[in-house]
Amino acid sequence: MAQPLLFTPMELRGVRLKNRVVVAPMHQYAAVRGFATDWHLMNAGRYAAGGAGLVIVESTKVERRGCGTVGDLGLWEDGHIPGHARIVEFIRTHGAVPGLQIGHSGRKARRFRPWEGGKPLVNGPGVEDWEGWELVAPSAVNSPESDPTPRALTRDEIPEVIERWGQAARRAHEAGYEVLEIHAAHGYLIHQFLSPFSNLRNDDYGGSELNRMRFCIEVVESVRAHWPTEKPLFVRFSVDDDAGWDPDQSVRLAKLIKPKGVDVIDCSSGGMRGSPVVSAGPVTYSYQVPYAAKLRREAEIMSMAVGLIVHADQAEGILRRGEADLIALARELLYNPNWPMDAAQKLGVDAEFSLVPSPQSYWLEKRARQVKELVPSTFREKLGA
Repeated sequence: MAQPLLFTPMELRGVRLKNRVVVAPMHQYAAVRGFATDWHLMNAGRYAAGGAGLVIVESTKVERRGCGTVGDLGLWEDGHIPGHARIVEFIRTHGAVPGLQIGHSGRKARRFRPWEGGKPLVNGPGVEDWEGWELVAPSAVNSPESDPTPRALTRDEIPEVIERWGQAARRAHEAGYEVLEIHAAHGYLIHQFLSPFSNLRNDDYGGSELNRMRFCIEVVESVRAHWPTEKPLFVRFSVDDDAGWDPDQSVRLAKLIKPKGVDVIDCSSGGMRGSPVVSAGPVTYSYQVPYAAKLRREAEIMSMAVGLIVHADQAEGILRRGEADLIALARELLYNPNWPMDAAQKLGVDAEFSLVPSPQSYWLEKRARQVKELVPSTFREKLGA
């Protein structure tokens, strides 16, 4: 059997991934004043120990105003670096490449955690620096209409916000991350600039398509100025948002930022109208993969597929058909943090369980060698009486 592409190593600039399985950034809302906690160490560590090639830590905010909730992770001050460095070292020690997504919530900031209802916060006990935690956006347009109206960033403020992205990239490098992703999707600040639904400006950051792209392009430039050349840079797009931003525009933007040092487009969708996905069809297996295929083909840039990728052969098929270069999983890894190890077994590779650390691989390999008829619990629901 040919080596599965899913478990073929990949070189990105000066970084080598042992396989194409990527842990997508997933908000944990477990930070305290932006500082990482033991939950972050455990959460990222279990994915590294499960065999993933790249572990991307959740969206980490570039400034205080950008926090979506009281629990958002931060890199807006140097004091946040040691907590990230601890996570980085743990990921690397257990065989994965440490990555980080940086972001800014814009008008979607200052909210309750999703499991607390996700509604806008109110000023009261337990909410620190309320006035400093300001809702800002390209335009004074709320989303949805019942939400508080943000303040439109002035023209003079925009370069300051862009520089904060660059400084966050510097801190990410100092913490030891090897891959960085810019979050330009899901209705957050960069996406708010891109979409005519939320950007009603009439200066050089609004109006025409190129003007609306300007903020994203300049964020990429700022990040690259502080992020080493030998380290890869990803950007996450909502390739289609069902609100005026579409796949063709995403292709055009990708073509503009690729020569500025972007290596991979992480292809997601939705988020502008409050829904996590677009209304282009049912949410089913691989529903967002066509976006990754389009960007890869038409923008001639590497792409990462994400969105209800659940099974090993499903992921392998996406790569074999040339629809993406990397496979990102999120909620399926919450269900099974050992998914990469499990997928390798199902695809008939890694009999020695070398994807995972020795305290796991020794015992699993020994069991597989001693018990020839063993069927792991993830292979089928039930094995006879």
